[in-house]
Amino acid sequence: MTYGRITYEMKDGVAVITLSYPEKMNSLDAQMRAELLHAIKAAEAEARVLVMTGQGRAFCAGQDLVEGQSIEDSDMERTLIDEYEPMLKAIYGCAIPTFSAVNGAAAGAGANLALAADVVIATESATFIQAFARIGLMPDAGGTWWLPKQVSFARAMGAALFADSITARQAEAWGMIWETVADDGFEAHWRGRAAHLAKGPTLAYRQMKQAIRASYENTLEEQLAVEAAGQGVCGSSTDFHEGVTAFLEKRAPRFEGR
Repeated sequence: MTYGRITYEMKDGVAVITLSYPEKMNSLDAQMRAELLHAIKAAEAEARVLVMTGQGRAFCAGQDLVEGQSIEDSDMERTLIDEYEPMLKAIYGCAIPTFSAVNGAAAGAGANLALAADVVIATESATFIQAFARIGLMPDAGGTWWLPKQVSFARAMGAALFADSITARQAEAWGMIWETVADDGFEAHWRGRAAHLAKGPTLAYRQMKQAIRASYENTLEEQLAVEAAGQGVCGSSTDFHEGVTAFLEKRAPRFEGR
């Protein structure tokens, strides 16, 4: 597939999807949503880690409000169900580790696109804005699901109601994102993080992702059972054998993801 709104780079087990619509601050139109879904599925099939980032001064400004359809004719419910939901589920359910490298403003659906990944790394100059109330809407693209789980009810509600700009440092302090990095050297940093994950135990990553996500709904007893089953899978893997062997031989492990 030829991409027009994104670029797709695959190297050394790392798939990098770059939102490449800088004249619109990488806003999400129908074409970009379709391309993102295709690229995410491609990355899951061929990569060991997936990174999403943006070109220019923004990560993603959210929904493209002027993509050729009048407000009166727009069908937001259909768009969310048919186009956003498959894309967000593909990110959330991706079998390999995913992270967003937020290089600038992430607003509205763009903020929630970033938060759909397993980990978010942002530049110091990045901002996160649940901007929906500014135009008479409620948060969507998973925002009402991610935020309360990440930052508490009070902060999620405040972010939605006031639509304030949240700095990267503030987001890190709240637990919304994993880390904030100086703008200078940001790309080198996240590429290093991606390389680290690409060399890691992919099968164990898959099990830990499933277990941590299941914990939101499980009782302690149910979660202990999930851990036992997942560890059974990991314990019978060649990666576990390699990890123990490398530890005893005092060398770096060479994981194969199985």
